[in-house]
Amino acid sequence: MMRIDAFNHFFPAGYFKKMTEVGSDLKDIASRARAIKSIHDLDTRLRVVEQFPDYAQILSLPAPTLETLSQGRPEVALDLAKAGNDGLAELVAKHPRHFPGFLAQVPLTAGDAGAAEAERAIKDLGAAGVQIYTNVGGKPLDRPEFEGFFAAMNKIGKPIWIHPERGANRPDYADEQKSLYEIWWTFGWPYETSVAMARIVFAGLFDKHPAIKIITHHYGAMIPFFEGRIGPGLDQLGARTTGFDKSSIGIRNRPFDYFKMFYADTAVFGSRAATECGLAFFGADKTVFASDAPFDPEKGPMYIRETIKVIESLGLPQADLEKIFHGNAERLLKLDQKSLTAKAA
Repeated sequence: MMRIDAFNHFFPAGYFKKMTEVGSDLKDIASRARAIKSIHDLDTRLRVVEQFPDYAQILSLPAPTLETLSQGRPEVALDLAKAGNDGLAELVAKHPRHFPGFLAQVPLTAGDAGAAEAERAIKDLGAAGVQIYTNVGGKPLDRPEFEGFFAAMNKIGKPIWIHPERGANRPDYADEQKSLYEIWWTFGWPYETSVAMARIVFAGLFDKHPAIKIITHHYGAMIPFFEGRIGPGLDQLGARTTGFDKSSIGIRNRPFDYFKMFYADTAVFGSRAATECGLAFFGADKTVFASDAPFDPEKGPMYIRETIKVIESLGLPQADLEKIFHGNAERLLKLDQKSLTAKAA
């Protein structure tokens, strides 16, 4: 059975060079990139993919965000996005068996030019979808200035992947200057994803753009575990906040129903409990296989191996396994199933 790993990160050589030229204070990310060889060295990455039979990866750019790199300069963010998208497209063209598709990076600070870059990457370069982050330089995704992007993606019909974004500069307590012990990552990223999902829900984005498809990283973060708060809890929306006008919310359905409209990937670092929780909430029809390669805590591709192992251990019907491992990705990304089968053979 084919396994399409739908969320992986890689630095194309040209993009990484440009990134280090325009970015500031990239010591941490540059140091980490050098330490994780398979995130920038193509030969190493190809060997990782080849360790697994009937396995391929959909590539996307790693952090930092375009907004961080460009320091608020939209024209620089746009140039970076073009370099990254061109680089990923080249890798897919040269190695289709290993990488049957890529996600374009979208410079949302560039306004209409950002939406145009999404269209260029999809229509001209063949991108399977786009990757954005949970905030745009600190701005929420439901701001009117980003409406053009979501309208364009609704029209195009390709999915949006949402990746969390939060750094150590976001303290965990108001009287501190930064987050300690990498809490910004461990707990901050799931929080960022969950908040972005909630803002999308209450902004009525699914009502405005009924064809839009959004895939959330890390199995929807906090959403599956807090199903009760999102369901019966949000049914009492406004009861806890003085002066809150519930009638100001323009969504047509119960909030809980919209959270079910998201898709989610299985990138939970091999956790069986998180996988079971996420699958129970989103179901096999809204789950895509992903491992978040190559951020393994060992030299070998542990996350890929353990994610596959956990999914296969759940005793799911064969039809559900096929949806999760390849069927949903093929449908969402409009991949050629016959071509993938031929490549795997």
